Amino acid sequence: MKKSKIFIFIAVVIASWGFSGCTNLDEVVYDKLPVDQFGKNTKEVNSLIAPIYRTLKDVFPSNYFLLSECSSDMAITPTRKGGDWWDGGQFKELRFHTWTPSTNLVKDSYNSAVSAITLCNKIYSMINENPAIENKDQIIAEIRGVRAFWYYTLLDYYGNVPIVTDFNNKDLPKTSTRVEVYKFVLDELNAIKDVVRADVSSASYGKITKGVVYTMLAKMYLNATVWNPAGGAKWQECIAAADEVIKLPYLIEPSFKQSFIVKNQNSQEIIFPIVFSTSDGGNHIAQRTLHYLAAPSLGLKIGTWNGICAMPDYVKAYDPADKRIGWSFLTGPMKDPATGLTYITAHGRPLIHTVDVTMKYGFDADGWGQTEQEDGARCWKWEFESGQNGDAENDMAIFRLADVYLMKAEALVRSGGDIAEATRLVNVIRKRAFDDAAKLKTTVTLEDVYQERRFELAWEISSRQDMIRFGTFLNAIPGWKGVTASKYLLFPIPRTARDANPNLTQNPGY
Repeated sequence: MKKSKIFIFIAVVIASWGFSGCTNLDEVVYDKLPVDQFGKNTKEVNSLIAPIYRTLKDVFPSNYFLLSECSSDMAITPTRKGGDWWDGGQFKELRFHTWTPSTNLVKDSYNSAVSAITLCNKIYSMINENPAIENKDQIIAEIRGVRAFWYYTLLDYYGNVPIVTDFNNKDLPKTSTRVEVYKFVLDELNAIKDVVRADVSSASYGKITKGVVYTMLAKMYLNATVWNPAGGAKWQECIAAADEVIKLPYLIEPSFKQSFIVKNQNSQEIIFPIVFSTSDGGNHIAQRTLHYLAAPSLGLKIGTWNGICAMPDYVKAYDPADKRIGWSFLTGPMKDPATGLTYITAHGRPLIHTVDVTMKYGFDADGWGQTEQEDGARCWKWEFESGQNGDAENDMAIFRLADVYLMKAEALVRSGGDIAEATRLVNVIRKRAFDDAAKLKTTVTLEDVYQERRFELAWEISSRQDMIRFGTFLNAIPGWKGVTASKYLLFPIPRTARDANPNLTQNPGY
């Protein structure tokens, strides 16, 4: 009897979540393999789970990068003179804290997380049901780890969301409370922490590992008073999780820039990267931040968009001797390499990037106006490669060891623990940022730790979460916004999601 050949196709169905709109998950249908051969070797299994890691490219430098940094006091995407970056007013809404369930970034970011979780559930189901695949426990733990990361993200930004783990259940899910989501993520991480691979190597780079899981656990415990306040503080648990990471063979790189250079995959400080490549969805931070004329000044051959820049007071808060200013922010004249002359913008002004960002033109009734094209310090943290003619391949560290050091230091200070150890951890970070040993701390306060996180982790999607935990997120930003209502500690569930699924509950105040 001639057997017909059956093929496995990957197709993600996400309507049950209430998802509406488009995503750039073009890898969803990624392979076609005979079912009787599928999963019999590591290469095939890796090809199956690879798309769940590609979903992380929706974190940076787009959706969650913009939600975090532009809603905090770290960055802004101003409307430039001439109207560029008005974008339907969404960046005004992020700066003023007036976003709604219809704001595009609110919708797109929610959709990207939902899509990623659904993909994880689909691949989990396929692996679980396939008898040809061996070592399922570790593979499934890896998938659960990526799914847990996306739930951790939804927990942080949206709070109250459905918990969906069964791809084959097509019932419209109901909203789970933030506390329920918090407990779910903790349970998932604790279930896989001793199952996932523990090595820190080129083979485990970019994958869910023990280091990644314990870093997420530390984050969960650090933010417990915000995400599960009735459960109380979890400072000791945060310290214990951080210690598990610190015991692993990561290290604080002597060179700060090692974690941001083009070939940064060899950095031993990076714990969990978004892996970018020029051939498979690269890092476009250069395009997003640089002025239209700036690329030739830096030896780049790309079109640039003149978008995001730093908030002035964020940059001005650095000690002038802190080398991280120059490592993180681009200011000054952009010059034509052929003539040595400073470029002139379309509005006849020298292209000299300033720290200040000033609204001058075209004010609307809410006080939002347009800025000069050259205003604002640009993102300069990830190295731009001379000759770059497309997206870059610098990976973005979602988690790196410096963050873990500072999490442990914060938990020690908050718990009234070993302040000498907290001071040592902060000084390890400061030592590479200053040439003068007198800049090291003799002791640290909670405010010292907070500021150190800001100086160290600029542009790294930490500012909103940190500001909320330290109670500063709703504060006025002089010249930009007044004190804002507590509902803005969470983003709303998008209107399109609730239209598609009436079981979803809107966050309070929206």
